[in-house]
Amino acid sequence: MAVTGDSAVFCRRIIINGLDVSSKNWVFRVSANPLRFGFNAEKLKGSKVKIGVRAAVELGVSKSLEGSLGLDVVIEGELREKGFLGLRKTKLVCTIGPACCSFEDLERLALAGMNVARFNMCHNTREWHRHVIRRIKRLNEEKGFCVSVMIDTEGSQHVIDHGAPSSVKAEDGSIWLFTTEKFEGSRPFTVQANYEGFSEDPGLLLPRAKLSFWRNGKLVEKNQELPTLSTKDWSDIEFGISERVDFIAMSFVNDADAIKHLKNYLSAKAPKPIRVLAKIESLESLHKLEEIVEVSDGIMVARGDLGVEIPLEQIPAVQQKITHVCRQLNKPVIVASQLLESMIEYPTPTRAEVADVSEAVRQYADALMLSGESAIGSYGQKALSVLRMTSSRMELWSREENQQIGLQQQLGQTLPDVIAEQICNCSVEMANNLGVDAIFVYTKHGHMASLLSRNRPCPPVFAFTNG
Repeated sequence: MAVTGDSAVFCRRIIINGLDVSSKNWVFRVSANPLRFGFNAEKLKGSKVKIGVRAAVELGVSKSLEGSLGLDVVIEGELREKGFLGLRKTKLVCTIGPACCSFEDLERLALAGMNVARFNMCHNTREWHRHVIRRIKRLNEEKGFCVSVMIDTEGSQHVIDHGAPSSVKAEDGSIWLFTTEKFEGSRPFTVQANYEGFSEDPGLLLPRAKLSFWRNGKLVEKNQELPTLSTKDWSDIEFGISERVDFIAMSFVNDADAIKHLKNYLSAKAPKPIRVLAKIESLESLHKLEEIVEVSDGIMVARGDLGVEIPLEQIPAVQQKITHVCRQLNKPVIVASQLLESMIEYPTPTRAEVADVSEAVRQYADALMLSGESAIGSYGQKALSVLRMTSSRMELWSREENQQIGLQQQLGQTLPDVIAEQICNCSVEMANNLGVDAIFVYTKHGHMASLLSRNRPCPPVFAFTNG
């Protein structure tokens, strides 16, 4: 195991909740606290300054893994079955909907590997969301899971609704009425829209679908006066704060200012930290990608909506670019939309879908997300199992092939930050070369653990904190 942290503690065992957890291989520890280094340029003129990093290698550590580890029950199960190197690193996000909202359904998803439960605030009532979120909280408390909760804002975008509980199809020759009149329920061949100036096109219409329009081969410009967050969005954000969610994913982000505004608001209002993810799903967000990534806590590549704003053949390259930028800037990235779309109706995926999932893992995406596959599909648990098995296999292949993507961008602006970054870079390289089982990092705020993870080491990273 490689250990990097604030203090030079050398021992032959790691103790978790009184349990002796030891590696079958070498133990490698790097210890330094770069944040304690202080320099006065004037006083140091003409003097010699040395900065040292102490390291040690030990052999002959015991192999016991008995008793309770005090970890998430799924992680603990993987650790016992496969060992440290068998732990899956790619996180799995499931959209929660009518098909998977019971306590039993949620438990099955958690056992199958769900790390984050995502709620799309476009759908269902406030009370429905509250009840299901509290089921997840109870699942964590009673069953020993660690499933995070994320809500999606709706965004100030053009929205239509045909009122029916499932999809309807507009076929050639049928006549549809698009109206801004407000009415309850559904009417035959009638679609309700929330804005003026739209026109009809045949195709598959999903409930509360967002529309983009093309004229003469060009995308029709949206109303730029619409705010990123609508009045309903702010109400949903207040709901998220009251329910103590972990993440808020902001839809249709066009610039960094909207992210900053929400983060400042959450800092002042939320009793616990809530991370803000920016959804990249518009041309405007692609034009300002780096500045959006810089200020966000993470990124979601929303390929569904993005795919109607740029040519389809550009989606793979854009996905790879976004993932690369996120890794360079040390921000987590979720690849979302249509990963296993066929499994909404069928129990097995297409080979092309499996290849798509594999490519996202090969690009070192931090997480993969199911949308309709879990929310309304008949085979949500099977779809999650496909993600789990495929990501695990691709991670193993990458480790065997020693596939590593270099990090060109230096994040640190001050000398202590640069030192921390270089320590983590070197620790990962040494851990990979020595073939250690795990990397242990002692951290206050998670920054060092994040820097280690940015390097995508072969062994898993365990972060210990007093928080």
